Parts: sequence; C-alpha cells; structure tokens
Amino acid sequence: MRTKSLLIGDIRFQFKYGFYFLYAVFTILYIAILYMLPGRWREQAAIIMIFTDPAAMGLFFMGAIILFEKGERVLNSIAISPVKPYEYVISKLTSIAIISTAAAVLIGLGGRVISNYIYFILGVFLGSCLFSCIGIILAVNIKTLNQFIVATIPAEIIISLPAIAWLFGFKPLWLILHPGVCVIELCQNGENAFLAMFILAFWTFFAAVYAWRKVRKSFKSLGGIKL
Repeated sequence: MRTKSLLIGDIRFQFKYGFYFLYAVFTILYIAILYMLPGRWREQAAIIMIFTDPAAMGLFFMGAIILFEKGERVLNSIAISPVKPYEYVISKLTSIAIISTAAAVLIGLGGRVISNYIYFILGVFLGSCLFSCIGIILAVNIKTLNQFIVATIPAEIIISLPAIAWLFGFKPLWLILHPGVCVIELCQNGENAFLAMFILAFWTFFAAVYAWRKVRKSFKSLGGIKL
C-alpha cells in the first residue's frame, strides 16, 4: 500500500513539474524527425533515439529528482517515516520507467521498428530502471547539480559506447554481457534477444539492490544514525 501511494505521489510530482510535457514534446519531435529521414536510416535512428532519450534520460531525471528532494528536505521527512528504502526505490524506478516505456513505444511505432512488443517493452522498461538506479547511486552522495552532471559523464560513456558500437555492426558475442547492448538487442529483436533479456534482468536487479543499499544508508544517516 505504501509503495502504491509513493508511486502515485511520484507520478503527480513528475506531471506537476513538466516531466510528462517534456517527454511528449520530445516524442513528437523525434517521430517528426524519423519521418523526414530516408527509410534506410530510420531503424537505426529510432533505436538511438529510444536508447538515449526514454531509457537513458532516466539517469538524469532520477538524479534531478533526488537532488531536488535533498534540497527541499523531503528525504529527511521520508527517512523518519514508516517508508522502507526498498519501497522508495521501487516507486522511483517504476514511475520513471512507465513514462520512458510509453514514450519509447510511441517512437518505435512512429519509426516502425518494433517487431516483438514483449522484448521491446522489457528492454526499455528494464533499461530505464537500470539507468535510474545509476542515477540514484550517483545522486545520494552528491550535493549539487553540477557535481552530478560531471559524475554522469563516465557513466554515460560506459553505458553508451558499447551499445552504439553494437548497433552499427560491432557484434562480438562477449559484448552481449553489457547491459546497454542488451537494451539494443531487445529493442531490435536480435538473434540474442532471449539471452539479452536475462542478462539485462540480472544487471537491473544487481543495480537495484545496490541502489537500495545506498538509499538505506542515506536514510539512516538522515534519521540520526551514522553507519
């Protein structure tokens, strides 16, 4: 029940502060761009848009949300409430993943690149959760937005470069172990999509557990207990 209430609250917060409006604008813009591109470029362009915006943008949005809550002392109130750290993490990941997945599906339909809806939705949803976890992990120990932006640069490079290389044909089998590559493979319904689904689920679970531990430590510190 608490998780549901937190989720509703997070969705309302995102709607109030223009997250849905921003996603809607970028989704319409991306679809318009796709229709202007030559057909032979459309699939790769759509996959890049899906990977870098609805999925990977969760990292930046999550960091901004965490920093906002820290600045407004929201986390201090949550830390002394009955809310559990895992409930907080689940709500944050799910709220961002819902809007990311919806935007990705619309872009995928606009670009006509969805050949397997199950794999596509799983890829975007899990990818969004994974990137949001990274946003949480980075943001809980950072005080300013500038520090957060600097911290995300190496994370974005590590996440994106192998995935883009895979998209453009560099496909050694060992690279499927990379979570960003798994997102691309699932969105494209590649020949390794089934394996990619389990690998991405593992990485997402691992990142969620680590994010939960970081949030738990932060909550205990805010609540007056130093670890």
